[in-house]
Order: sequence, then C-alpha cells, then structure tokens
Amino acid sequence: MEKFTSAMLLAAVGDSLGYRNFSWEICSSGVKIHEELKGLGGIDQLVLSADKWPISHNTLMHMATAEALVTDYWCLEDLYREMVKQYVDAVDRLQGRRPDPATIEGCSHLKPDNYLLAWHTPFNEKGSGFGAATKAMCIGMKYWKPERLETLIEVSIESGRMTHNHPTGFLGSLCTALFASYALQGKPLVQWGREMLKVIPMAEEYCKKTIRHMAEYQEHWFYFEAKWQFYLEEREMEEDNMTKPNFPDKYDADERDKTYKKWSSEGRGGRRGHDSPMIAYDALLGAGNDWKELCSRAMFHGGESGATGSIAGCLFGLLYGIKNVPKGHYQEIELKERLEYLGEKLYQVSSNEK
Repeated sequence: MEKFTSAMLLAAVGDSLGYRNFSWEICSSGVKIHEELKGLGGIDQLVLSADKWPISHNTLMHMATAEALVTDYWCLEDLYREMVKQYVDAVDRLQGRRPDPATIEGCSHLKPDNYLLAWHTPFNEKGSGFGAATKAMCIGMKYWKPERLETLIEVSIESGRMTHNHPTGFLGSLCTALFASYALQGKPLVQWGREMLKVIPMAEEYCKKTIRHMAEYQEHWFYFEAKWQFYLEEREMEEDNMTKPNFPDKYDADERDKTYKKWSSEGRGGRRGHDSPMIAYDALLGAGNDWKELCSRAMFHGGESGATGSIAGCLFGLLYGIKNVPKGHYQEIELKERLEYLGEKLYQVSSNEK
C-alpha cells in the first residue's frame, strides 16, 4: 500500500515543483530555473506549502480520475459516467490554476445528463496535449495485473478521449497507465518503452471496434509511434537485449532543454501526449532511485515541467516509495490527506478487483 500512497503524493509533489505557482511552468530555460532554485537554498530546503507551492490542474484531474476509479461501479460504462461527473465537477476547481485549454474544451463537450453518450466527445484537432497523460497513472495502478491489460487499454483510452480526443493525446494516457502497471509488475525500466509500443496495435484494434473517428485517427496515429521509435533508437534501447540506455557524456540543464525541444512537436518539451511521458521516462532512466536527480531532469526544465514532474513523481513513488524524498516536499503538500486516502483506496480496489 505504501507505494500506492507514495505515488499519489509524489505525483502532486512533482507537479507542484515543476509548476511553482505557474512561474516555472512558463519559464523556457532550465538553467534559469536551476539558478532560482539555488537562490531558494537548494532542493533540500524547499517546503511545499499549499499557499506558496500549489498543485496545478494536472493533480486535480489525476485525483478526479482516481475518485471515479474507487467508486463501486457495476460496469465500465458506469465508470465512464462517473469519470464524466468528476471531470465536469473538477473544472470549477481548476479556475485560477491556469488549466490546460484542451482539458477545459474537452470537459465542455462532456454530457453528464446524457446516459448513453455522456463520454462521447468530438474529434479535436488541438487535443494532442499532455493533459490526458497526466491524469491516467492511477488507471495503471488500478489495473496493474498483466491479466487486466485489455481493461487498462480500454479505460485509459476512454478517459483520454473524454478530454483529448486525438491519438497523440489519448495514447499519452495509455502510455502513463501502462508505465504505472509496469512499475507495479516489477518490469525492468529499460523495457517499458519497447513494451508500450507492442501494446499500441491493441489500442488501435480497440478504437476500430468502437468505430468513432477512425478516419481522423488514422491521419494522426503514427506520429506517436514514430516519435517513440525515434527516442528508443536515440537511447539505443530498441533491441530486446538492451540493458541500459545510452546518455550523452554532457547532459546538463542546457543540453536537456535542447534535447527535450527536439523530441517535442512545437519546441516546448512535454507539451504533448507523446513527449510528456517520454521526458518523465528519460528522467527515471537517468536518475535511478535518486529523487533529487529526478527533479533536476523532470521538474526543473524549460518546458511543461508541471506535467513531466507529475508523471515522473508518480512513477518514482511506485518504484521506490517515499523514503528518499525530503519530508518538506510532501508533509504540507496541498490536499495531502485526500491524496493518501485515494492511494489507499486504489490499493484496496486493485487487490480485490472484480
């Protein structure tokens, strides 16, 4: 259970650090962020209180997904109706936290009062953002067992499509849910990217089965796969026998910013559904169980640092728990009790899954 509560807490911590009340999330220079961090006394000195280090929309939407997953639903359609309700309710709480526009637009198309079509939203040309990826880790925590893979695929795609009905967006939610399940299964970290790409054809089959927007999907489908294929080749991890990634000799804050920009589709690392999990994954590979190094790579860069921090924090919690994390980072984090409660409940429902 400790890993489940750690994951929910550290997703919020990573989000809060990368967001820094919006000022670091809009900063385009990792070097500048590291300098400002030094001015604050370094990472060990930080105390993340709700007033100075609030959580962003990433955590509130992740919590909304978790709230739906821990309800007592009879079938997946009931779960989707509950998600719709949670997401629509969450929109009011997002005010003042500079929410992702695609999330707000997606939620505006949800129909909580329409029993049959509550979660059916139109295809969205602009729905390729990171917001679907940052709210789906808990789906992988609930359906982490290998025999639950088909359910994980279906639920993560439907959750993603509710707000980001675009393959680059909702394949991001599949990716973070899968990574969370791999962490709990104990799958070697170096294999996660390759294993995820093997699941993409199953996701395509599921989308074909639901017959919604296939023509639009096909036009954009291969972008996500191609970007990940490119990433695995760059790190020399595309072969099944690879044991560790190949990082450049010089990989400081400036170099990382350049690399993350290169992976992105619009020159802002972590902005989309393919590269927000990618940066988080790359940071985990480079940091191992060193929390401060993870923060350096995933939370303090000149891109969408709240999003990448949230995903990286959650996965770190599932892999290593919370013991390597300074207490100041999580003791006063906003909504701490609710986050811990959701972690406990997710553990319970994943253990006695119907």
